[in-house]
Amino acid sequence: MHTSQLKIDTGSKLLFIGDSITDAGRARPVGEGLFGAHGTGFVNIVAGLLGAIHAEQHIRVVNQGQSGDTVLNLKDRWDEDVLALKPDWLCVMIGINDVWRQFDLPLFTEQHVNLAVYEQTLDELITLTKPHLKGLVMMTPFYIEASKTDEMRFKMDGYGLAVKRVAERHGAIFVDTQAAFDNVLKTWYPAALAWDRVHPNQVGTTVLAKAFLDALGSTGMHPRLA
Repeated sequence: MHTSQLKIDTGSKLLFIGDSITDAGRARPVGEGLFGAHGTGFVNIVAGLLGAIHAEQHIRVVNQGQSGDTVLNLKDRWDEDVLALKPDWLCVMIGINDVWRQFDLPLFTEQHVNLAVYEQTLDELITLTKPHLKGLVMMTPFYIEASKTDEMRFKMDGYGLAVKRVAERHGAIFVDTQAAFDNVLKTWYPAALAWDRVHPNQVGTTVLAKAFLDALGSTGMHPRLA
């Protein structure tokens, strides 16, 4: 019998919440089930690998990503899309739009979420939810750009550090997605991973899925297949 090193408990419901990177065309109102219900992004890859590599743990994966969301949008739908679904494990990845709107819509200040509001809101949501969870994973936002002096990359790194602080305060599993992309960017030009440096292609989504599964201690391959 295969003994998994996966940190997540057997029989758990694992819910992903986030923006378009999580959403990736998932089913509505709840992203689970047949016919591409998990979307075409990293959540779909995670669900497939959990089922293939850790089949005996029967992990139920739910995708509640929403394209365009900031952390404030998450707050507005948190009761319905997280708490009401009663996940055992929760994965949160948010922040790209909180930063991006400051660059692509610089005059639309009502859509901007500054760093202090971002961190405070994220912390409030985790504080509210943590008592109901068996486990929590927090993934940083990212910008697929190798130069740390790029203006948007520099600001995104600051929001990533905020996620790390919140994760440490709440004892969450922390996933540094920017570090995962930086490693791949030693070889690939950013446009080879995402045309706009935000929405990853199949290679980029696999980078995210691998970073998530590595953090959860996935074996990566069933011993019987090694």
